[in-house]
Amino acid sequence: MATVPELDPPAVAALAQRLMANVTGAVKAPASAVRNTVVALLAEGHVLIEDYPGVGKTALARALARSIDAEYARIQCTVDLLPGDVVGTNVYNQREGRFEFRPGPVFANVVLVDEINRASPKTQSGLLECMQERHVTVDVHTHELARPFLVVATQNPIEHEGTYPLPEAQLDRFMVRISLGYPEADDEAEMLAQHAAGDRVLDLNPVTEVSEVLAAQEAAAAVHASPILRRYIVSLLDQTRSDKRTVLGASPRAGLMLLKAAKALAALEGRDHALPDDVQELAPAVLTHRLLLAPEAVGVSRADVVRDALERVPAR
Repeated sequence: MATVPELDPPAVAALAQRLMANVTGAVKAPASAVRNTVVALLAEGHVLIEDYPGVGKTALARALARSIDAEYARIQCTVDLLPGDVVGTNVYNQREGRFEFRPGPVFANVVLVDEINRASPKTQSGLLECMQERHVTVDVHTHELARPFLVVATQNPIEHEGTYPLPEAQLDRFMVRISLGYPEADDEAEMLAQHAAGDRVLDLNPVTEVSEVLAAQEAAAAVHASPILRRYIVSLLDQTRSDKRTVLGASPRAGLMLLKAAKALAALEGRDHALPDDVQELAPAVLTHRLLLAPEAVGVSRADVVRDALERVPAR
């Protein structure tokens, strides 16, 4: 594929706008959810979608993959899913008399992990190295994953029978947690009319290519973040840790994720520097799922803790 020249923030903004417009042409999802998914893509993060069945979680991942002309794979999690089914395994080639590595679905660019909490803890742990290190190790051999690499995992928040709650270490690997919700009545009626003729995602045409996405990721990483902004993020993290309603506040990794996401949002908006507004805009999506409430915190949600932290910590 041809090399794409270095992109500046306005070019990244134009790319992001094309992506979001293309995705929303096939998926009726809140603009903030689509934007946060694109932010995660630009910031080399991963997305956890927690919502009811049938609201478009799979369609969102498929639409994004088609929009960037990337390889897409889906993993349907069940209790008998094994780590080898996810990362791949070595298979003996009788003709050549040696073992060959058969890559699993995680070697795609956009990987949908459907109902991740139905997989066993052993299989869930198999995703940790993939999501964090961007490679897998099978029989002491390391295999690099494709770039870009985006995991979009889903789980049903109201169905718990036969599931394994994600451990904190796994939750911490997801840059953002989003929810799509039910569409507005007019949007849902329009969706019924559009899908009567077929799958809208299949009608999407790519609006960019993988090499341009990689260039956009580099541009997002190069966005300037001042020492004052970094200190502001640390103060937010510390506020969640010192809040008496939590037993586990936001980790240092949460701060890194929030900083990278804020820089990606700045690039998405055509700026070469991140602002406190970027941090405040993304803090609920980045921090909420990383907190653990104290047992005595009755009637309090994790979103309340993040919202209070944003109100109490001044943005200097």
